[in-house]
Parts: sequence; C-alpha cells; structure tokens
Amino acid sequence: MSSVWIGSGIVAFTVSRDKLSTVNVWQVTTSTDFELGPFPDAPGYETAAKLDEEDSLAKYRERFVVHDPTLIYLDGNSLGRQPREAREIVDQVMSPEWSERLIGSWNDRWWDLQLDLGDLLAPLVGARPGEVVVSDSTSVNLYKLAGAAVRARPDRTRIITDDLNFPTDVYVLDGLARSHGLELTVVPSDQTFGPVEEILEEIDDRTALVSLSHTAYMSGYTYDMGLINAAAHDAGALTLWDLSHSAGAVPVDLEGTRTDLATGCTYKYLNGGPGSPAFLYVRESHQRSLENPIAAWWGHTSPFDMSLEFEPTDGIRRFHTGTMPILSLAAVEPGIRLALDAGIEAIRRKSVLLTSYFIEQWERHLARLGFELASPADPDRRGSHVSLRHDDGWRVTRALIEIAGVVPDFRSPDTVRFGFAPLYTSFSEIHTAVQRLERLVEQGMHETIDASRTKVT
Repeated sequence: MSSVWIGSGIVAFTVSRDKLSTVNVWQVTTSTDFELGPFPDAPGYETAAKLDEEDSLAKYRERFVVHDPTLIYLDGNSLGRQPREAREIVDQVMSPEWSERLIGSWNDRWWDLQLDLGDLLAPLVGARPGEVVVSDSTSVNLYKLAGAAVRARPDRTRIITDDLNFPTDVYVLDGLARSHGLELTVVPSDQTFGPVEEILEEIDDRTALVSLSHTAYMSGYTYDMGLINAAAHDAGALTLWDLSHSAGAVPVDLEGTRTDLATGCTYKYLNGGPGSPAFLYVRESHQRSLENPIAAWWGHTSPFDMSLEFEPTDGIRRFHTGTMPILSLAAVEPGIRLALDAGIEAIRRKSVLLTSYFIEQWERHLARLGFELASPADPDRRGSHVSLRHDDGWRVTRALIEIAGVVPDFRSPDTVRFGFAPLYTSFSEIHTAVQRLERLVEQGMHETIDASRTKVT
C-alpha cells in the first residue's frame, strides 16, 4: 500500500495490488490546498510563454503519451515518456508477427532487427551504417567492448576512468581489471566538472583503455570527446564512451572524434521504454581485429550449422551476444525515429534553452532556499539535465513527487536531478515546477515527508 500526491487539487491516490497479475486500482482518499499553478504573476512567466510560442519542437509533445497534464515530468534523463507509436509497434509484434506468423517471423524481420535499428540510430551518434547494433544491456556491452580493448593491448596494464562515471561502469571496469591482472585508475573530480587535465596527465604508454561517460550522470558535465580521444590515441590506447546521458539530447560525433568504441542505453532521451535494449558502436576499422569476449550464437558466422567451434561473423554482428527480447527491441524504433525527424541539432538548441532557463529560475527563486547548482553553468559543457544539491535533497525530491506533482529524481547523498527532454518538455512546465518547488520548501512541507529511502530513487 502506497500513496502518491498528484493531479489537480492535489488529490492523494492509494494503490493496492493483491497479486502480481492484478491491475493497480486507484482511489481518491483526501486532498490538499497546495497550489499547482500556473503562476502568471511570478517572474519568468512571460519569458517561458514566449519561448514556448517560438518552440519549433513543441508539436512533438503530442506524439507522446501524457496521461496527466498537471504532472510535470522532469525525469526524461532516467526514463523517457512513451511514444504513442510504441503501442502500435508492440501490437504488431504481438499480432500478427507472434500470434500468426509464429517462428516464421524470425525470417520475416526479427533476425536482423537489431542491425536495422542500429543503422537507424547511427546518424544520431555520428556513426556510419554497419557500426552500431542495438544489443544486450549497457553493462553487458561495456564489458564486451572493454574486454575486447584490453585483449587488443596485451602488453599494457592500465585502464583509466574517473569518479564521475556511472557506478556500474566502474564496477565492470574494476571486475575486468581484477580478472586480467590490470590496474584501474579512477581519477578524482570535484563532483561537478570532469578532471580533464588530470586524465590527460594519467594517460601513458601503459594505458590500454580510457573509458568515460560522455555526459556525467550526476552533474551533466559533458566531455570534449575529441580531446580525450586524441590524447589516448597519441599514447596508443583505445577509448570507450558511455553515451547513455547524451544520445538523443546532445550531438555526438563518433566518426569525427575518431572514437574507437561506445555504448549507451535507449530508454532515456531515445524513449525506448523501461529496460529497453542498449546499443554498441565499434569503429569499422576495428571490427575485424577486436574479439568479442562473450562469444555466442548470434555472433557466429553460421549459427544454424550448429558447429561446436565458434567462428565469428564479419561486421558489427560479431559483437552481438544473446537472443534479443523482440517486444522490447521493436519498441525502440519510434523513439529513434522521432529524434531523427526532429533533428539532433534542433534538439540540442532547445536543450540548451531549457537548461539555461531552469538555471536562471534557480538563481532567482531557489538559491536563497539552500539549493546549490551542481551542474556546469557553461552550456557547452552541460548535457540536458541540471542537478541541484540540497542538505535535505531526498525529502525535497519525495515532496515534489508526492505533494507538488513534479517528478525529478534523487542521487545520493544530496542531489536532485532535473531532466529536460526537448521533445516533450515545455518552458512553462519549468516555470511552474520551480514555483511549486519554491512554495513547497518555503512552507517546510518537505519536512513532513518520511526520510526513509525507497528502493528506486
């Protein structure tokens, strides 16, 4: 039994679930007089309205499911909204592809679907056809690519990353280093900005691999990929980038920056759905020389020969591993197509405007309430989310969700993240969200929230 404050009023809904197969039943139990807005008299309202009026991407919002228009969803950097077309795609897989065609659908289109979607996604990350496959999870892909890289540099003993990298990336790299007798160097940062100079100083002729997140999950700091790649290549090392917090929101030029390897998820700004398959990139010039450390059926040159000897196929398919979850895989397509249709440059322009407007509103309304900017002020070094630190960040986050109808997320120990997905987030939503947050904290309403943590924050 749990309660969520949301919607016009606001009203509190109680959800009960008797068994796993039962649909959640929502019941109104009480109300509060917390004001949802909009707030036309608050500074910044007219600016937001003007930016919305000039927004060339505003039309894309209707292409997404917006179940409750009073709910302000600022967590697209964690899970994107559902494209309306996703249901149609999944329904097609369910029927006729699965229900009628059955196993015949493997030959119809399923067998190469991960390659087709990889080619579709490639322009969004500056890759060429045949260099991207939608495959497995980000963690599995990171292991495969990092493992391939260190095998390709057998005389080198170091992997370099930083402490802004996503924790699972560091776990994978650490496990790989320990199993191969290598040294993992985690370069410290100030928790906001990437330690660029320190990383460049660490790269030497012992370095096999440099692996970083393009856009840091916590602060949104975004690296100059070309600078890091050039330094790594000068030392004879390979590079591996995690694009999870940049793909679909920040321009990525894998070809132009001469990136060796990359991976990323599809469920954030690409709106592929919860737990949707990730993607991986291998530069064409590396595809024959690198060896996938998880050799498996789908990477075999002739899988249905049923040979017990593994012979890798050519091209990007050799870096694919297991049988794909077709329902989830198919659902990735609409989000990719929406991003392509809008254009990554237009998406980026709006992203910069959204985050800049939020920072201006933070400075005007929230800084005095103990909120500290924990993201770069320079838009060239900032992704599409903005983080604020607050001594009571966890309860502020829960209060925003449960009382104010605003959904950000929280990252320990004290950071509230606000993600701005340009395809469906409006400037007026940002203005309203900041006003709700200001009133919430001014009234001390977050202090009424239970401080115990939920499993997912």
